[in-house]
Amino acid sequence: MTPALFGENASGWTDMSNHLVHFTKDYGGRDAYRNMLGILSGGVIRARNAFGICRKTAPDPQSQLATCLSEVPLHQLGRLSAKRSEHGIVFRKDFVIGRGGNPILYAYKDRAVAKAIKKLAQQAGNDAENPIWRVTPFVDVPGSYGTSQYFFEWEREWRVVGDFAFTPDDVVFLIIPENLHAAARSFVDDARTENLGPAYDCPFIDAHWDLETIQPLLANA
Repeated sequence: MTPALFGENASGWTDMSNHLVHFTKDYGGRDAYRNMLGILSGGVIRARNAFGICRKTAPDPQSQLATCLSEVPLHQLGRLSAKRSEHGIVFRKDFVIGRGGNPILYAYKDRAVAKAIKKLAQQAGNDAENPIWRVTPFVDVPGSYGTSQYFFEWEREWRVVGDFAFTPDDVVFLIIPENLHAAARSFVDDARTENLGPAYDCPFIDAHWDLETIQPLLANA
């Protein structure tokens, strides 16, 4: 029997999720939908940005590059899509954990935990092999910075250090606006028929669907 990687949530726990979502965004002159298609075609989410408490100070900046996901329940994605986009890719949580994913730690600015982590990083100095650098990409520091505020705990963020590779079988749902579902399904069918690339046969969901609409799909996910 394979050991469990995380505690599965009971079916009635609607405030919790067994899934993680990566929202795509407009980037490189392409909209979020086209960028999602590019990710699906290549089977990899690229870690393009550094994250965490030491994203600017780690001796090896590459060690802080990460891909980001959210564990916001699927029937509550509307609030996140309003900030990100209407397009995304959904994975099972245990799959992401198996690839090194972890929820981030919100260590509040100027408080004990943030101070302790910063001290450990300072003690590590320029030693790029120090284990602290494997922790720091997962630590954010919410707080007030001058006239700006940085508080994003509501996103329930997870990260994976480095690029995140996957296959069509690893994708549980694709997040696409409902009015585009038919066109997207036709695109997937053509990809399979004409052998144009990987075919994603998973269900499509809309980021604004409610629990009643989402619930039947979760039974097989």
